[in-house]
Amino acid sequence: MKPFQFIAILGAFFLLLWFNMPENIHLQIPNGKHPYKVTLNPPTIDLTQFGINFKREFKTKLGLDLKGGSHLVFDTNLTKVKKEDVQDALASTRDIIEKRVNFYGVSEPVVQTIKNGQNFRISVDLPGIENVSDAVRLIGQTAQLTFQEVETVPDKTQGATPAARLVPTQLTGKEVKKASVTFNQQNGQPEVALQFTETGKKLFGEITTRNVGKPLAIVVDNFILSTPTVSQPILEGNAVINGNFTVEAAKKLAISINSGTLPVPISLVQQQNIGPSLGATEVKLSLYAGIVGLGMVMAFMLFYYGRLGLIACMALIIYGLISFAIFRIIPVVLTLPGVAGFILSIGMAVDANILIFERIKEERRKGKDYATAIRLGFGRAIDAIKDANVTTLIVAFILFNPLNWDFLPQFGLVKGFALTLAIGVITSLFTGVVITKRLINIFYKPYVLKLEQKKSKTL
Repeated sequence: MKPFQFIAILGAFFLLLWFNMPENIHLQIPNGKHPYKVTLNPPTIDLTQFGINFKREFKTKLGLDLKGGSHLVFDTNLTKVKKEDVQDALASTRDIIEKRVNFYGVSEPVVQTIKNGQNFRISVDLPGIENVSDAVRLIGQTAQLTFQEVETVPDKTQGATPAARLVPTQLTGKEVKKASVTFNQQNGQPEVALQFTETGKKLFGEITTRNVGKPLAIVVDNFILSTPTVSQPILEGNAVINGNFTVEAAKKLAISINSGTLPVPISLVQQQNIGPSLGATEVKLSLYAGIVGLGMVMAFMLFYYGRLGLIACMALIIYGLISFAIFRIIPVVLTLPGVAGFILSIGMAVDANILIFERIKEERRKGKDYATAIRLGFGRAIDAIKDANVTTLIVAFILFNPLNWDFLPQFGLVKGFALTLAIGVITSLFTGVVITKRLINIFYKPYVLKLEQKKSKTL
């Protein structure tokens, strides 16, 4: 193996270990009487480009059943909503609820819409929250969209930076007819266009007249959505909110503003509390099951295939590291069904190696040399591996139901199982075909060629 290949493989392996690193590992480096104390954590990305901040912590995110918390289900009343506005109204309600629970301080909430016959419901998972009475009141209150002026408050302390405070106005979401996504004709950037009622037109004209050159805050439920600067008085009843929006961000902003004109009353119909002790117990049992299952699989591969089995075990470890790194990168909120899907995908990963090894053994029985047997074994096993993985991915697609078809499952736990299963299957296909082949060429093929050379010399 060339030095460059060895360095690249070693670097990729340590990068995977870094992504899979447990949180808050405390180390002490000896240094006489005063050792260095080091705390290691998974990587964190915090970048700001073109005014857009991207922050991602690559940590394991646990779902409700593993971390404990509360599961809430709200019924929606859509009788006053026009048929063509139902989806926007539901999306607005879901986004507002998500902002509220985030504002409340709940980490990793899962908010999604569920169709129950002809009715729509919104389920809310609040990991880590047991006493949810305040959260229920927060979620159930009516959404409020307001336009607020930004007033500078001078600080008498010498050298201090002036503070700013928000001053509410009489202009609210009731005076917005419609918010829609448009594109700037000069630079093509997405914007949010607002159309006011007659009352809103008058109020907005007065507000913009006295705030030329100043920011104007658009606030939903005490959450500032945007603070555009007023460039000139706007008297026609139409306004444009521009900024460094992506199309998705502009769409979400428009939906949030429309929620003021598309109110969806909700009522709590189900509440289930899950204690953290249950989650901790199940995590340990799932971990033990995964370790025992993986150990038994590795033992079988080593016993039955020898050196090839050792390579399969190496590929299996790499598979686990890649899959878990993907779970953190996306990120995937792990639930018990999700853990089950991941463990099940381990079997798919081993299955690919078994098919390849059996094909190699079959070619060897036909009298082929090892190099030819390895080449033909991989080539002829690909079709079977592809068929097995594609059928499993189809099942995962049906269970995940990304299009929310009514005749298929629409439950979050089932989707968690399907997502981890699909990621595991795709990763196993990559490790089984690509990684295993590379490992055989690096560690196994040179050994076999030496054996064949010795045999030929002996003969």
